[in-house]
Amino acid sequence: MIGFIRFADNLSAWFGKAFAWLIVLMAFGTGYEVVVRYLFNNPTAWALDVSFIMYGTLFMMGGAYTLSRGGHVRGDFLYRLWQPRNQAKVDLVLYILFFFPGILALIIAGWKYAARSWSYAEVSVNSPAGIPIYQFKTVIVAAGILLLIQGVAQVFRCIHCMRTNEWLKADEDVFETEDLLMQKAAEAEKDAHP
Repeated sequence: MIGFIRFADNLSAWFGKAFAWLIVLMAFGTGYEVVVRYLFNNPTAWALDVSFIMYGTLFMMGGAYTLSRGGHVRGDFLYRLWQPRNQAKVDLVLYILFFFPGILALIIAGWKYAARSWSYAEVSVNSPAGIPIYQFKTVIVAAGILLLIQGVAQVFRCIHCMRTNEWLKADEDVFETEDLLMQKAAEAEKDAHP
């Protein structure tokens, strides 16, 4: 059980970090578009579509990673006051009632949507460049499968927490810059005043 949780967390982290690089590509693409549009008065026909595709892909492929790190929005004004065991019971019920049916619907509908798009090599109708978008629609299915795998890991996390009354957290791999700077300042002050 714990092995599967670690596997799912690592898989989600790998995909989340790999697709996070789309931010850099989006920045370069948008920068290029701004330069050619406003300095050379020669706008591209593809920039808007490509930025939509990259942002959508980043958003969808980062979902499982965000789930593994507890980063999705939740209304926890009461939840956070409960014992971890009770939190896990509620989470388990919500995963079974809402998460898995929604994710399975996403995968099934996404599969049909992507298959139809691939069958006629769909292109974007939003620009004259005719950017292919069938591969983008396949991302819906891939993201759904990653969320399904991570969802099973989250259910195992709930079971583990119900047994131990302690949440099994994912490895921390991203830190806020402010936190790192405060930590370094505290260490420097500690070293200066032993």
